[in-house]
Amino acid sequence: MRGMLSVVLVVVVALMMVTAEAGRGKKERGKGAKATSDCTEWTYGNCVPNNGDCGLGVREGTCNDQTKKLKCKVPCNWKKEFGADCKYKFGSWGECDMTTGLKTRSGTLKKALYNAQCQTTRSVTKPCPKTKTKAKGKKGKGKEH
Repeated sequence: MRGMLSVVLVVVVALMMVTAEAGRGKKERGKGAKATSDCTEWTYGNCVPNNGDCGLGVREGTCNDQTKKLKCKVPCNWKKEFGADCKYKFGSWGECDMTTGLKTRSGTLKKALYNAQCQTTRSVTKPCPKTKTKAKGKKGKGKEH
């Protein structure tokens, strides 16, 4: 019984040492990367998706002669003309303009990520919904005989 208890105690102590060492390694890794950079004015490029127009990608940052790459994500519903780094607060859609067949709404800049060059206001349009006209007549349940 004592032998079993001592084996369990040794296993528990060993497990505690392994988890403590693993946690320390993560902390030191994070500090080492930040401590080597003394640059304060980083500029970042756009997020470039790995495949296609959206999804996971890479953003490159530069400061003096240093460069680093950061993982990033381009949402698949992003507006290409804005860029994924410009976030806007939009109002409601306006009335349909019958001459152009478009609705318009405007938005103001809410957030510019990674020092992106964004316009302070944006205006977007979309096609008006198609209006369906109902044919006049009686509704029947089937063929009349």
